[in-house]
Amino acid sequence: MYNNGYAIIETLAPLHTGATAGEETGNLNLIFRDQFTQTGIIPGSSIRGRLRAEMENFAGEKTANDWYGHPINKDSKGSDLQFESRVKIEHASIVWLPLFAPGQPIVWVSCPRLLQRYQRIAGEFVQDSGGTLLKHLEIPDAYTASETIEDSQVFFNFGFVTIKGRQDLSPWFPLTNMMGYPDGQQLPAIVIENKDMAIIHDMALYRQSRVALRDDQKVAANQAFFNVEALPEGTLLVFPFAIKPPAKSNQKSAENDANSTPKAVTEKWQPLVEGTEGDIYLGGLESVGFGHCYLTIKLPESKIKNS
Repeated sequence: MYNNGYAIIETLAPLHTGATAGEETGNLNLIFRDQFTQTGIIPGSSIRGRLRAEMENFAGEKTANDWYGHPINKDSKGSDLQFESRVKIEHASIVWLPLFAPGQPIVWVSCPRLLQRYQRIAGEFVQDSGGTLLKHLEIPDAYTASETIEDSQVFFNFGFVTIKGRQDLSPWFPLTNMMGYPDGQQLPAIVIENKDMAIIHDMALYRQSRVALRDDQKVAANQAFFNVEALPEGTLLVFPFAIKPPAKSNQKSAENDANSTPKAVTEKWQPLVEGTEGDIYLGGLESVGFGHCYLTIKLPESKIKNS
């Protein structure tokens, strides 16, 4: 019934999605977080809203309404008429989070729960170097490090993490060419326990104090001083999506839909002007350097079922 796929978000600048200034207690702009791991997420509504705006800009309101749903209208009796979106988008969760570690200097950190969600989303599409699907691979144990980390311990701000094993973690990275590392090279990474991920996450967050000054004095305007937290540059997130085929109004369109290919689906649905990957801005505070990301849509041909 649905064509399934997933997408990878790589943050190229700090990413803030959460409360706006003045709506929170303690003048701190908190980001949305997963309730179990307490790690940052991007709500599906935020992703959908940005993609809809992108499509509306280059393809027009009619096309955007077809893919993302019409505004609520009233029928002749005054009841609401709702139009279902053809694109279903879930929230984006972290797969790997970069953290400063003296001597490395960057280590990407994850935990079994976050890798488990990535495996559920991309398990039928991603293969390791031996051709084994990701869904058949064992999730790395806690305190497993990549083979590029030679030390027996990794030091973070609040203590040491002792490495208990090493393996090639490349199959668990959605992207290979990141932050200047050569394509295909193993990135320095470590898997920690689920219970420790929230602490690591708080250490990795980008934080900034922002203030608006009064026009006549160099002092903060009323309620115009606040702090912002954001996911750091180099964070990898994943979210699944589903595309509902259009209604078959006649036999000809039904045959076309039945014989459609994944490539044809992507040609119809262009999330970005360039196609299915490119630069995109997500979250808030775009005008001051936040939210720049690179979005990569994965629509694997072998696993999409025609309707």
